[in-house]
Amino acid sequence: MTKIRTTGEGQSSRRKFLGEAAAVAAVAIAAPSIARAQTHTSMRWQSTWPAKDIFHEFAQDYAKKVNDMTGGELKIEVLPAGAVVPAFGLLDAVSKGTLDGGHGVMVYHYGKQTALALWGSGPAFGMDANMLMAWHKYGGGKELLEKLYASIGANVVSLPYGAMPTQPLGWFKKPVGKPEDLSGLKFRTVGISIDVFSGMGAAVNALPGGEIVSAMDRGLLDAAEFNNASSDRALGFADVSKVCMLQSYHQNAEQFEILFNKTKYDALPDKLKAIIANATEAASQDMQWKAIDRYSQDYAELQSKNGVKFYKTPEALLKKQLEVYDEVVKKKAADNPLFKEILDSQIAFAKRAARWEQDTVVNRRMAFDHYFGANGAAKKI
Repeated sequence: MTKIRTTGEGQSSRRKFLGEAAAVAAVAIAAPSIARAQTHTSMRWQSTWPAKDIFHEFAQDYAKKVNDMTGGELKIEVLPAGAVVPAFGLLDAVSKGTLDGGHGVMVYHYGKQTALALWGSGPAFGMDANMLMAWHKYGGGKELLEKLYASIGANVVSLPYGAMPTQPLGWFKKPVGKPEDLSGLKFRTVGISIDVFSGMGAAVNALPGGEIVSAMDRGLLDAAEFNNASSDRALGFADVSKVCMLQSYHQNAEQFEILFNKTKYDALPDKLKAIIANATEAASQDMQWKAIDRYSQDYAELQSKNGVKFYKTPEALLKKQLEVYDEVVKKKAADNPLFKEILDSQIAFAKRAARWEQDTVVNRRMAFDHYFGANGAAKKI
């Protein structure tokens, strides 16, 4: 039998192979340890909405988008209104760090700085909510909002998103026919609309969404507005009123607000901040699509299942709203330089953008009537 002798070169190659194998094994063993060492950040948020409101669902949708897009590196939990603080206490709670963030609307902070209501309370000078968002991102609104929060010492990062459709005038005991019908009514609204409806003779009470129906049921309110068919149906408006007036300028262009505690937000890696920014814009569009689907369903069912009658707000009342709004903002601009700066910026943007829209976008009413109106009901294609 012939023996095979191992040369020095062969021994060297074998040692090299074993060394490389050991190195690969070491990497394989270490890899899970690296994954386990990955930083995870949890945030506790609160919305300003009751758990049954579609708005709280929108807040949860937003959190899920962020959680999914970060792959779990950031995990946001959203509690409903009142879980930690009252709805109107959200800004203070986030600023102080009692909460890491929240979901609401800027008009709920009206008592802190009246100019915050310009992001949603009023006619927006002919813009819709999506155009107001365009002003915020590209027309200087973002910088002005940062300046505004800094002026009141709020330690927050604000991300407006989710343009809302025009809100109803509200729920009443009987249809409103003229501006004078509002005189003396105990009415719920928020933001600059408090001043507008007060200027039209109503006795205004600002309440969070979850408290409105019980106040109407107890006679503390004669009428109220909140937001949309889905929220209004879920909150029980149809149990205390069967009359809803559609179309109004008091909140023609509003959007939601994502709030982060600034200290907590600033500590996040740049990668997560980029994901948050993109998730906010994705959630903004998705919220609008979901709103169209759900609001239209609940609008139909409020009529077919809950016996609600909808009426169009008379033009005389709409015109009066605009006149009173002009008086209100003129006075506030004179008293508040930041209010005036924001107002001037919005007007300049609206003059250009709304003109473009009015000249460019076809009125869809003709097409709707063609297919679904009295003469088009039997039309088949």
